[in-house]
Amino acid sequence: MNNTLPWIAVVISFLIVIGYEVQIGRAARKSPAATARSNHLLLRAQWVAALAKQEGSEMVAVQALRNSLMSATINASTAALAMMGSISLIESKGGLLKTLSVHVALELCLVGTLFATYVCSALSMRFIHHAGFALSLPVGSPERDNYLDLAVTYVQRGGQLYSWSLRFFLFSAPIVLGLIQPLAMPLGAIVLLLVLTQFDRAPKPIKS
Repeated sequence: MNNTLPWIAVVISFLIVIGYEVQIGRAARKSPAATARSNHLLLRAQWVAALAKQEGSEMVAVQALRNSLMSATINASTAALAMMGSISLIESKGGLLKTLSVHVALELCLVGTLFATYVCSALSMRFIHHAGFALSLPVGSPERDNYLDLAVTYVQRGGQLYSWSLRFFLFSAPIVLGLIQPLAMPLGAIVLLLVLTQFDRAPKPIKS
């Protein structure tokens, strides 16, 4: 029984997080204005379209994309350092044990989550990098018009991947708590989702 309870706690924690993400995804598909995630996609598309109508906005677009690129770079660097630290921790214990214990499984999940954070950040940088070329083309030029739809897609995908990189990084918090005390992991997952709920709600206008 003592060996079963930690596994149950870990499985429940993952089911809580997965169920929440499925629910948010369904809400976003059902109504684009229901979540902050879908609102951000619309905002990025409208941002690209607005810049395409304003002459001299090329530098503004490049500066905005550069800020996004720096944010993704910082996230990727942090995840890479944390991942190397996690791998070093596993190696300090003599590598993976022959018997798959709860702690070994959580250590692998932690490394996988941090790796997913790094990959999403890197892919976000890739899309933002290419979007910079499209949005730096002169406004009103045929080349700009030809790549307008591509710019919208790249900016949206870059934003989505950056958002997922942050989420994966936050998902590591319950895993770390599980490494300390597996039975407390479901509570950590619930607290994390309560925090995420505040950020995933559709933004409301601020009344003066």
